[in-house]
Amino acid sequence: MSTRRTAARPRRTVRSATPPDGLRYRTDLIDGGEERELAARIPALPLKEFEFQGYLAKRRVVYYGWQYSYGTRSIGRAEPIPDFLLPLRERAAAFAELPADALEQVLVAEYSPGTPIGWHRDKPMFGDVVGVSLLSACTFRFRRRSGDSWERYSFSAEPRSAYLLRGPAREEWEHSIPEVATLRYSVTFRTLRPRHEER
Repeated sequence: MSTRRTAARPRRTVRSATPPDGLRYRTDLIDGGEERELAARIPALPLKEFEFQGYLAKRRVVYYGWQYSYGTRSIGRAEPIPDFLLPLRERAAAFAELPADALEQVLVAEYSPGTPIGWHRDKPMFGDVVGVSLLSACTFRFRRRSGDSWERYSFSAEPRSAYLLRGPAREEWEHSIPEVATLRYSVTFRTLRPRHEER
């Protein structure tokens, strides 16, 4: 009888009070009026349930600039970024100390009450990640393996705030968001790595 060997999973959790290297966070990237205007425009976008290998998640999303295909594991062109999101891209780029046109991909996501996002790292063809939270706060969680333990860190991403994932925070740590209690929108901007495959 054959037996299957599986990799041992870390059993202990080590909570860190120190943010991962490469994580930056800023409150009030935009003001309340700007948030309300964005939140009024987003429902009119062609949001669709996020699909992953035949599974439909509860969150609804739309991509601009570039879109990742899970079928081909590559990216291809998507619709241009809507004009109303360009001022927000300018703010996000300034926060990340990047030119605005370096943020080539945009993901707009709607999290209805009870919607989570599981542990993941962004796809390798993307570089820096800048996310902006709208309407409600969420717990932004990080984890990475450390021997037989999970090293973990979390913070509250408040409405109108922005975070940047770069370096170890982007490459070494996974992140997730537990179920949100009230409606939340996020607008995530990403750079592309110098070499990527277009389908």
